[in-house]
Formats: sequence, structure tokens, C-alpha cells
Amino acid sequence: MTTYLFIADLHLSPEHPRLVRGFFALLEKYRDQQTQLYILGDWFNTWIGDDFTSPWLDEIVIALKKFNAHGNQIYFQAGNRDFALGQTFLDQFAGILLPDTYFLDIAGQHYRLEHGDALCTDDIAYQRFKKIIRNPFLLRLLKKTPLSFRQNLAQGFRKKSTSAQKNKSYSIMDVNNNAVKSAMPAHIDYLIHGHTHRPAIHQLSANQQRIVLGDWRENPAEAMILEISAQGDLRFFAWQF
Repeated sequence: MTTYLFIADLHLSPEHPRLVRGFFALLEKYRDQQTQLYILGDWFNTWIGDDFTSPWLDEIVIALKKFNAHGNQIYFQAGNRDFALGQTFLDQFAGILLPDTYFLDIAGQHYRLEHGDALCTDDIAYQRFKKIIRNPFLLRLLKKTPLSFRQNLAQGFRKKSTSAQKNKSYSIMDVNNNAVKSAMPAHIDYLIHGHTHRPAIHQLSANQQRIVLGDWRENPAEAMILEISAQGDLRFFAWQF
């Protein structure tokens, strides 16, 4: 029986090996469960292009190949940190790149999947920046620049983002209620997303829920993740590693 597993906001990087080990442990646990793994953005802390290689990243690819060799499948949806990650990287382990919004049916229930940043419409400065940086033409140009240039650019964006967040209110960086309503027409039973780092299950109506996945943290070493059985049973729990 298929197990559907949803995670987000791992922010993997060589500077945080414990998070990487936690991801390896998750793959090991679900390896023999016929798992469909959905990674809803910010899998990596930064992503400068599919042509980037590194020993720590090679280890991840090897682990993903082993995971898929057992009949599992990995789906990836871009986040605000790794929007440049494409099918070329995913092809190494037969992963599948999903669009920014994806719909999934499990046991007669209808799910909408997304990273979550598009729902934070009150953060006008971020939405303006996102529209510019994710322009397909600009992305194509950036991919043709040297890796060193892209690496410096990503570090600059990350520092700017961290600085900007310190001056923003709690509410601005959370989802906008009207944006959530627009994303949840009557036929959608569940909205699953990450991005806000505020894991919770929100009851929107008698028949609708918004499930916010948790970011992966080192202290304590855990993350709130979602598991759905083939029968549609939900388990929202702290994955500890």
C-alpha cells in the first residue's frame, strides 16, 4: 500500500550536516513502504544551478537513488530558496518536478500542494522581488553565468533576506486569509504548504483544513511532517532525528 509523505523547509547545506543526516534517516525509514515523497520547497538552503556539484550533494543523490530503487518516488516543488532547481538535477534519481501549484487525490480527498510563499501576499516587497527573480528570461541568463558569480549572488540575497525579515512584523510574513480562501474553492479538502515555519493544522470550515508543514530544526532535531495512508488517514507528527 502506498504511503504519501510530505515535507518542506529542510534547508539542507554542508554547514548543517545534522539536517542532512536527518534526511538520510527519513529515506531509510520509508524506503520499504512504497512511499511517494513530496518535498514542498526549500529542500536546500540555496541552489545556484543544476550544474553545481559537491561531495555532500553527491551523497544525497546516492541516497535518493537507493530510495527510488525500492519502488519509491520523489516529487519536488520549488521554494523561495531553491527555485532554480530543475529537472536536470532530479533526473539523476528519476525525481519529478512539480508546478508551483499541484493537485493530488488520495482516497477521494482533494489536496492542493504548494510551497506557501505565494499565499503571503501582505509581504509586498518579497512578492515584488519574487516576480523579478523568477522571471524565466532572467533565470535563463543567470544559468549562463559562472558558478562563482551565482554563488556570490545567492549569498547576497540570503543576507538581504535575513536582514529584511528582522524588520517585518509577524503577520506580514504569514499567509493572507483572503489568499488562502482563493486557494481553497469548495472542492478542495486540504491545502498543504510550508514556507512560514509555523507548523499547524488550521480548520477553515467543517470540511476544509490547511496543514502547514514544519521547518527542520537542529535543536531539538525535529520537524513536523505529514503522512497520509492509501486509505486517506492523516498523521501529522514530529519527525525526530
